[in-house]
Amino acid sequence: MRYSIFTLFMLAPLYLSAQSSDYSVSSYLTEGTKAPNTHYIGEAWLNAIIHDDADLGYNITKATFRANSTLDWHKHSSVQVLIIVEGKAYYQERGKEPVILKEGDVIKCGKDIEHWHSSTKDSDVTYMAFYGGDQPTIWTEVLTQEYYDKVADKLKCD
Repeated sequence: MRYSIFTLFMLAPLYLSAQSSDYSVSSYLTEGTKAPNTHYIGEAWLNAIIHDDADLGYNITKATFRANSTLDWHKHSSVQVLIIVEGKAYYQERGKEPVILKEGDVIKCGKDIEHWHSSTKDSDVTYMAFYGGDQPTIWTEVLTQEYYDKVADKLKCD
């Protein structure tokens, strides 16, 4: 018993000092901030996990879109990687057919490739986006509800 108490007193300062560090810790588990209705239809939340870090050279954003929500056509001045964490998404690059992405899927969109991505009609989607931080997203064209509905109908039939 005496040995246990002595050990506790010796280890406690080490534990406490390890917890009071100068590390910058964030969480991808938080929903983030509700995004303003700019360049998308529906409801979206964004969690800027790492942004504008010159040493890292890219951003990491967690995005959650409620079902029946979509981004406009856009492109990035760097490669973008999307990792679907939960739910289902539509994804399309200009000149290609749209596809459905599901939990666990990873897709790479090349630099300056015009594309859009969204939740599906019936499923929320949460994804992690990795992309360069040098230039902001370039918005190119509004993705209309009519176009989105046609994609949803087409992919439902496939």
